[in-house]
Amino acid sequence: METMKKATQLKPVLTQVQNNTTYWIGHMLSDPIDHVAGQTFRCPADGELDNIQVLSSVVQYPGELVLTLHHFDTKNKSWGPALGSSTVKLEKDNASKWIHFRMQPVKLEKDKTYAFRLQTPNAYVAIGEAATVKAKPFDYGQEWTASSDDKVGQYFTYFSLAFKVELRA
Repeated sequence: METMKKATQLKPVLTQVQNNTTYWIGHMLSDPIDHVAGQTFRCPADGELDNIQVLSSVVQYPGELVLTLHHFDTKNKSWGPALGSSTVKLEKDNASKWIHFRMQPVKLEKDKTYAFRLQTPNAYVAIGEAATVKAKPFDYGQEWTASSDDKVGQYFTYFSLAFKVELRA
C-alpha cells in the first residue's frame, strides 16, 4: 500500500493591497531608459514560496514581465543572487488584475528579509503602489526603483508596491 503525502495548504502571509498611485516599468517607445521596480519585505512566517502577486494597473504595451526573488541585506541595502524567477506574458486585458508569478519552491524563513525585482525586456506596464504619509509607514519593507541610467536606484519607506506573498506551510 502506498501512502499519499497530503498537499500542504497555501496561505497568504503578507498582503499589501492599498493602491492609490502607480509606478511604470519598462520604457515608452520614445524613451530609451528602462525603469524597474522592486519591494523588500520581512517574511512573517516559515514556509515554501508558492507565488508572489503584483497588481497591474495599466498594460500600455503587452509583453513579458519578469520577477526575480533575492535575499536582501537591509543594513547594506544589497541584493543577493536570485533565489528564483518567474516570467508572465502580459496582455492589454491584464490591466487592473493581480498578476501571479508562480515560483519553483523556495524556502523562506521567518524574520529574514527578501526582495523581489520586476523588469521587462519589451512591455510597458503600470504596477499599483501605495503612498502614505503615516508616522509609521510600511514597516515590513521598502519600495525600490531604478532605471538603466541609475542601476543602484533608491529606496522609499513611504511607498510600497501592491503585492501578495503566498507560502505553503
